[in-house]
Parts: sequence; C-alpha cells; structure tokens
Amino acid sequence: MRLSGKNRKKAGAEGHIHLPVQHLSEESRHSRRADKRRLPVTFTFDEQIAALEAERERLLLFPEDEFIEIIREVGFSCDCCGRCCTREFNDHVFLLEEDTDSVRSLLPDAVIPAPAFDACDQEGRFYVSGYALRTKPDGSCIFLSDGRCSIYDRRFAICRVYPYMLHREADGTGRIEWRQIGGLNRHGSYNNPIDDAECARIARETRAYEAAFLEQEIRFRQALRDLFDREGLRYVRRTYDLLMRDFRKGAEVEVRVFHRGRFEPHRVTRDVYGQ
Repeated sequence: MRLSGKNRKKAGAEGHIHLPVQHLSEESRHSRRADKRRLPVTFTFDEQIAALEAERERLLLFPEDEFIEIIREVGFSCDCCGRCCTREFNDHVFLLEEDTDSVRSLLPDAVIPAPAFDACDQEGRFYVSGYALRTKPDGSCIFLSDGRCSIYDRRFAICRVYPYMLHREADGTGRIEWRQIGGLNRHGSYNNPIDDAECARIARETRAYEAAFLEQEIRFRQALRDLFDREGLRYVRRTYDLLMRDFRKGAEVEVRVFHRGRFEPHRVTRDVYGQ
C-alpha cells in the first residue's frame, strides 16, 4: 500500500508537458504541483498521449482483489472534520468535465481555470486541461457551510472517492510506484470494518474516476496538438517562464481552459487562487 496527498492536478507546465507518471507527487490528489527541484523533461504531444494511454492500460489491469484488500485494511471513515475541503490541506479541487457542468448549474462562477498551467504558445496564451473549484477567502471550499458540504448528495467525483486513489506517482527518490490512499492519519478514522460489497463499490468508483481523469488528459493533449498544428502555434519555454514570473507578481494572463472539446478563454490573476 502506498500513501499520497489528496490533491489532483498536473505538475508539468510547458508546451511539451511532463508525463503523467512523473507529475503526481506528494501533494497530488486534487492538485498536481511541479517539483521545482527537478529539471524539466519535455515530450512531444504524441509522446505524452502515448504515455497517458499506457498509464490508462496499467490502471485497468491493476488487480481488483489487491485494491479491495487495501481498502478493507485501511478501513477509513470520515469524521466530518472538513480538512479535506480546504486549500491549506488540498490546494485546489480539479474537476472532471461532468463535475464542471454540475458546478456551473449550481453556481456558474464557482469554477476557475485550474492552476499549474500545462502549456503556453508563442503569443503568450496559457492552456490547461480543466477547471478547479473556487475557494472562499479563508481557503475553504465554496460549497462548505458551517463545516459541512452544502451539496453532499451532489458532490463531485473526486470528493466521492477520496481518500482512495489508484495511480502511479514518484516517491521522494523519484521511484514510480502505485498510490492507493491519500492523507493517511491526517484526518478521519481508520481500522473501521467495511463489508465486501462496500469495498467493491469503492474500488469500482475509484478506478472509474482515475480512468475518466486520464481520458480527459488524453483528449486535452489531442486537442492541443491539433490546435497547435492548425494555427501554427509553438511552445517557447522563455515565453512561459517570463509570463509565469509576471503572473506570480500579480499580472493578468490569458488562460484557455479545455472543456467539452473546446478551449474557453479566461483572464486571471494570482488573486483568484488565493495567492
């Protein structure tokens, strides 16, 4: 059994994006943040797509019995502490496309471009593979009210499966291994009995979430590859670095967010991320 953080978002942020097995680090369940200690390794869009497809195949082949046994062994039970619903604990909540649609039906401006932008073209436009949930000024989820989720019966895919996960990520030495549990002993209670049917349900839903996440990442890279080819766009690392420097200082930037096969334009500053 391997442990991880809750966050789920990508870490690499350049025109040729870091491969999936490299970008899921300790704080990477809802959020995937870059390991600034490593030099960037870049790959073509086709190489990224192939790597993601291979990762999806590994996911589908992971032994169900083994995953169910891990779930049973951990015996996690939520104690409603609300820590997993805060930016301090989880950075941000990355949304699958279906969940983005749900949020927009509830509160249209509750979604923001996910941070850690994936790519930048020579015109200075950033690209990212999806949306994240906006947080309140205190860092809590916009749907958290009096310490409880105000949309619990309609909560999002990642919130339903957490703290369980099923993906590979790098440990502190850079070794790539499977991770199945996030935030162990940081919230909730453990060693509670979970019956066989519930363990199977958790395993099934967690695998489905991870597959949907990878599929969204694949579609994003396919669309980005086609857009760059069609419009003669290219990635310039220096442009990315300079714009990110200005962004961190408070400058407004353009971000195009991938959603339902389209790139939706936004103008954002670091303030929207509570920075």
